Amino acid sequence: MAYLEGIFSTIRKLLLEYKQHIKETIKLALPVSIAHLGHIMIGVVDSIMIGNLGASYLAASALVNILLFLVIVIGMGVTIAITPLTAIANGSGNHEECGIILRQGLLVNLIFALFLFAIPYFGADLIVYLDQPEDVVALSISYLKILSFSILPFIIFQVFRQFIEGLGNTKPAMYISIISVFINAAGNWLLIYGNFGFPKLELDGAGLASLATRIFIALSMAVYVVKSPRYKRYDASLRFRNINLRVMKKVINIGLPTGLQMFFEIGAFALAAIIIGWMGTNFLAAHQIALNLSSITFMLVLGISSAATIRIGDYYGRKDYNELKKAANTALLSAVSIMGVFGLTFIFTRNLLPTLYISEAEVISLTADLLIFAAIFQIFDGSQIVGLGILRGMTDVRTPMIVTFIAYWIIAIPFGYYLGIELELNANGIWISITLALILIAMFFIFRIRRNISDLIKNNN
Repeated sequence: MAYLEGIFSTIRKLLLEYKQHIKETIKLALPVSIAHLGHIMIGVVDSIMIGNLGASYLAASALVNILLFLVIVIGMGVTIAITPLTAIANGSGNHEECGIILRQGLLVNLIFALFLFAIPYFGADLIVYLDQPEDVVALSISYLKILSFSILPFIIFQVFRQFIEGLGNTKPAMYISIISVFINAAGNWLLIYGNFGFPKLELDGAGLASLATRIFIALSMAVYVVKSPRYKRYDASLRFRNINLRVMKKVINIGLPTGLQMFFEIGAFALAAIIIGWMGTNFLAAHQIALNLSSITFMLVLGISSAATIRIGDYYGRKDYNELKKAANTALLSAVSIMGVFGLTFIFTRNLLPTLYISEAEVISLTADLLIFAAIFQIFDGSQIVGLGILRGMTDVRTPMIVTFIAYWIIAIPFGYYLGIELELNANGIWISITLALILIAMFFIFRIRRNISDLIKNNN
């Protein structure tokens, strides 16, 4: 009894010590998570409305969005560099530097976005070499070309979003993302089906609706930041005085490794899906269901990761390394706790959750098996993405990029192929290998965080 009282007393003391850190983390993380869920809902609405046209249209949409995302994720990584740089400058009290980071970051990302636009636009005609059905290829080419134009406004939105999130304001992106779901749905209704006298453009109409939606979010975020009195002290304007190579270099040095790290991770999951597709339709369907459920819970810790980058960057700029350590511990413990709860939920409801997607008994059984791996997967996935956010707040991005590449592409993919294909463990083999990669990444990130913080505290004394 005394032993239990001692445990509860320790927990109570820790909660009191970390109360403010928990509160601040949740305050920043929740809007980010909701904003990400808003982006997911756009995809869900697109799938439902495009699916009404037929299977070929839905297949073309899925193919194009996978290809586009593999390109756009690199651009997202470059924009993310603005968040820690802004947080560090703000934490050190250098408000003028924040405005310089915004302008120079915008310039870097606009140039980069032009290169990203060219890849899908001019590469769309190469879809014919992906060995897809002819009707899917015919629909995909024009759809991808239309969506390629949406990369530029999306990157502009991301630049302004990352800037204000670096200053601790995560709500505007949430509001804009929620509104964009309805704008996209309305655009789909008008342009896919040809309602209210608009031309019936089918899949190309969905592409134009997505383009219009991304133009809306870009203009909304840019106008809000430039016009808001809240950011006057930072000179958050578009008045370029010069080209600041020092700041541009910082953005590239943090942003490019971040973008490549994201590409390596997303690319590995895409290749895993292709390998599972070789095993048969039921295995691929089970994989997609399990991954979709995991992606929903992942949005919550993705918000914590963004909050960690903001808070760590702020304390890093202030050189308050003891509070930085507490903020890092709070973020990691929050992620493990949340994902632990979801992991248990997956285990206890593994036979029920798949029925929300499909009624075929074999797919339900296969998904239930994968959800056991997903339960373990969740905890380490949450730890690694939050660990990445913490390291990013300290501008430590190159080593995480290399570790991610090794864990996924040198270890997980070959090992998954061996387990899944050679040993005939099928989708279970792929999930075992991905879980192993996440364990290795999470453990390395936590070790690196502890070492970085220890070095900062020691060198500051």
